[in-house]
Amino acid sequence: MSVSKETARLYPHPFCRDYWHDAAAEFRNTRMLIFAALMIALRVALKPFSITISFQLTIQIAFLANAIGAMTYGPVVAVAAAAVSDTLGYLVFPNGPYYFPFILTEIASSVIFALFFYRTRITAWRVLLARFTVVLLVNLVLQTPIMLHYNSLFYPGREYIVDGPRIIKNLALFPLESLVLVYFLAAAMPPLERFGVIKSKSERLSFSWKEAVGLVLLSAVLFGGGSYYLHKYVSQSASYSTEERIAANQASLERIRSQEADLPENQELVAVVESAYTPFLRSETTWNVAVYEVIPEELAAKPEDFTGFASYSKSKAAKDPALRRLFTAELVTDGSGNVLSYKKTETASAAVPAQNP
Repeated sequence: MSVSKETARLYPHPFCRDYWHDAAAEFRNTRMLIFAALMIALRVALKPFSITISFQLTIQIAFLANAIGAMTYGPVVAVAAAAVSDTLGYLVFPNGPYYFPFILTEIASSVIFALFFYRTRITAWRVLLARFTVVLLVNLVLQTPIMLHYNSLFYPGREYIVDGPRIIKNLALFPLESLVLVYFLAAAMPPLERFGVIKSKSERLSFSWKEAVGLVLLSAVLFGGGSYYLHKYVSQSASYSTEERIAANQASLERIRSQEADLPENQELVAVVESAYTPFLRSETTWNVAVYEVIPEELAAKPEDFTGFASYSKSKAAKDPALRRLFTAELVTDGSGNVLSYKKTETASAAVPAQNP
């Protein structure tokens, strides 16, 4: 079935009133609503088809159905379709506690695909920029605070564990997902155009050296920004293994003892690394370390299988009644572990609230 000349109108960009008028009119198009329902069903059906990497970290292919759907019915219907597919997806395939803000990422990615693909001439460059925008604005910028808040509510102490791997996953998969999306649209659009299902037009959906260079440049921008964020805002200590945490805590205690001459040698102390940041393209690491005194009376109440405090994280140390916080120190070390600067950032009087008489 062919479409009329009016309904087949193309736009070079979405920044005009007629574009949004046509997008809103899709709600009155029965065939378009049926197609939206099919895309919702497809997106829900594709949710289980993912590769699980680790805790809350998966590789999914549902974004392909999202792109086709958003290209077909536009940004207005895309909002409703994304909200319905996200809700149904959780009801049919629940994965952890329900958290409403996740719907925002589903809606945002659908709208971005629609703004790039609806009623326009689609080129490989446009596809690359669409995927780049989704990864940058949705997967990295929007989803990061949502994931941190979600984990702080339902998985306390694990807020940052998945943050670094999630960002690395998005950076690593961007080139591959972009290529897959280009060739997927190149194969799917011609038959959809012939049957009048979509109003967009495929144009130069193939890779030349120009698109290849563009993909490399966009990947470099994402990699640079992601690396800067990881080094500046994601503590290395969040992903420490038990062995790495023990080594870091013990090394920190030795460094602090070398800087604090008035600490009694016979006083049993525990150092716990609370954060460790290495600036992008730098070798210096800034350590924030809490120093605790062991309370003998409380230590005596520990179970027989207690292995010591060396493996403690920030949250575990703060909750243990056998430890009394003395102060917090900030150390900067070079690549060889030598202390470049040292200062106390918090003393016992600030760290431990005064008791009422």
